[in-house]
Amino acid sequence: MADIEKIKQSLKEVIDPEIGMNVVDLNMIKDIEITNDVVKVKMVLTVPGCPLAAFLKEEVKRKTEEVSEGKKVTVEMLDEKWVPPNF
Repeated sequence: MADIEKIKQSLKEVIDPEIGMNVVDLNMIKDIEITNDVVKVKMVLTVPGCPLAAFLKEEVKRKTEEVSEGKKVTVEMLDEKWVPPNF
């Protein structure tokens, strides 16, 4: 069965090229839902109109598919403000 923690670990390999950090630590992944046959990842961008939006969405989908055990993967870009993590 697909596991949320396993997905988060895989998503730590997706690096935002402009910032140089992974999308999990950057607080860009807002939710991961797993149902019988679908994994749905909800994410935000660091800036509206980010030129890397398509790249990041595809990488998040690809890395999720690697550990989703054949489930369909969807990635939804949320229209909400990104809140940077506290370091």
